[in-house]
Amino acid sequence: MPRITHFDIPSDNPERTQKFYSEVFGWQFEKWDGPMEYWMIKTGESNQPGINGGMARRMPGQICMTNTIEVPSLDEYTSKIASKGGQILIQKMPIPGVGYFATCMDTEGNIFGMMQMDNTAK
Repeated sequence: MPRITHFDIPSDNPERTQKFYSEVFGWQFEKWDGPMEYWMIKTGESNQPGINGGMARRMPGQICMTNTIEVPSLDEYTSKIASKGGQILIQKMPIPGVGYFATCMDTEGNIFGMMQMDNTAK
């Protein structure tokens, strides 16, 4: 069954955000070598429960952290969401070398992301 595998933190000031989470929780940030300004966040060791995340500059209208659920087929799950009363806010888009991503909303107004891993995505 699909699970939350990643979270994203929107930031108006990435340096300030990194300083806050590093000093409070000891999280480690590493600039991603990808096509957009993004930092990978390590929240703990791989043998500990929990997930890692990422941080990007805040997009207009983005309010809070977004959890991302990994699914085997984005097309299948966006269809399920729409058929059960949810909404697709941002349609399937490629993240080159990583996979495909969409942003959705459940029936209660909660926003979440979905990711289909595919290292051939362009």
